[in-house]
Amino acid sequence: MEKTVQLKRSLNFFHLVLLGLAYMAPLTVFSTFGIVEDISRGATPAAYLVALIAMLFTAYSYGRMSKAFPIAGSAYSYTQKSISSHLGFMVGWVILMDYLFIPMINFLILGLYMTDYFPSIPLSVWIIGMIVLVTAFNLIGMKVTVTMNMILLGFQYLVLIIFVILSIKALINGTGQGTVFSLQPFMNEHTSIIAVFSGASILCLSFLGFDALTTFAEETIKPAKTIPKAIQFVTLFAGTCFIIISYLAHLIHPDFTSYKNLDTASIEVAKIIGGTLFNALFIAAIVVTCFTSATASHASVSRILFAMGRDSVIPKKFFAYIHPKFRTPANNIIIVGIIALAALFTDLVTITSFINFGALFAFTFVNLSVVAHYFIKGKQRSLRGTIQYLIIPIIGAGISLKLWSDLDVKSMTLGCIWAAVGLLYLIYKTKLFRVQPPQMDFVNVEETNKDLSM
Repeated sequence: MEKTVQLKRSLNFFHLVLLGLAYMAPLTVFSTFGIVEDISRGATPAAYLVALIAMLFTAYSYGRMSKAFPIAGSAYSYTQKSISSHLGFMVGWVILMDYLFIPMINFLILGLYMTDYFPSIPLSVWIIGMIVLVTAFNLIGMKVTVTMNMILLGFQYLVLIIFVILSIKALINGTGQGTVFSLQPFMNEHTSIIAVFSGASILCLSFLGFDALTTFAEETIKPAKTIPKAIQFVTLFAGTCFIIISYLAHLIHPDFTSYKNLDTASIEVAKIIGGTLFNALFIAAIVVTCFTSATASHASVSRILFAMGRDSVIPKKFFAYIHPKFRTPANNIIIVGIIALAALFTDLVTITSFINFGALFAFTFVNLSVVAHYFIKGKQRSLRGTIQYLIIPIIGAGISLKLWSDLDVKSMTLGCIWAAVGLLYLIYKTKLFRVQPPQMDFVNVEETNKDLSM
């Protein structure tokens, strides 16, 4: 009998933290800083605080579900196993927007920065070149990806440390607000609770790395124990960094109405504190950020497609294929690279709209999956169980729904169109819901992976 090729268990807590932080991209705080400053009316740190609180609730739920189902698939698998196979399909379909467009947005941002710095080279050259490079790295395997991300992630945090030092020095010398301590970045006469929540609905995208960690469950050593810890650590650490950086950036440039270009507001801040030299270093760090985030997110979505293919929700022969040498989902990695070429024909607003809808939709159902699996089916209804498996996830779902409702009309329209296409496919696949979508044999898959890892 031919032996089935499975994913290789090689990732530990340290590897997952590196992947999560690389996916979340430490410098992503700068990519949306100007836009959120405008939306929140000068209260970006407050918006980040709201987003962090929301994500900690949801990160808790992801941790609970990854412990119950340590398999690839993330929100798709959790909803499918806990609530409904049909609803699980819809969550998987919608979250594909999230995962498919995150690599794309990184390729586009990198292309825009490099084209601005080297105007003689077309945008398409940068985008295509980056897609080819990232696809090649992910085909080789996760250990290569982790090693590369460790080096590049260190560079990003070095730039952040320099930014903090230069910002504090500038503030002490009277630049901007002229003080290191102020409540203005959190609440001022221009902003409001509504404005802060509107900003937070955008900033949730900065935290997507924690949920991506669950897609590596079948490549992680002791996933039931390791993944929840990594999720909580990555979320809290990254959120704290985002708040501190946006706080200092606001103090350096407190007048949020005077930016020349909201999309590149962070460059103006960098020039104020460090001049031309630091600005060049800053742009280089942005490029590295896009590269590491694209690599991690590209790898993650290939695992989502693998999980759906293995369940025969989408064609199994193609999407569940594992390369016999590299032991990676090679077909999925290549097709994600091909889809990313759409970055050549779209814009940041459209990509962001899709990601917003998919992320918050998935977050809501992961929280509800905890209630369904532990509180309803598992009947863990003691005082402790009620708090852990009902109250906390319901709060997480409520906050996610609130932020989802704050999305703009374009986000909702694009998201609903994508969801409608998925619903039509589900109706076709299940013959008008008369047939259940295929279910994965969780026990046998886990036993196979255990044998392989020995």
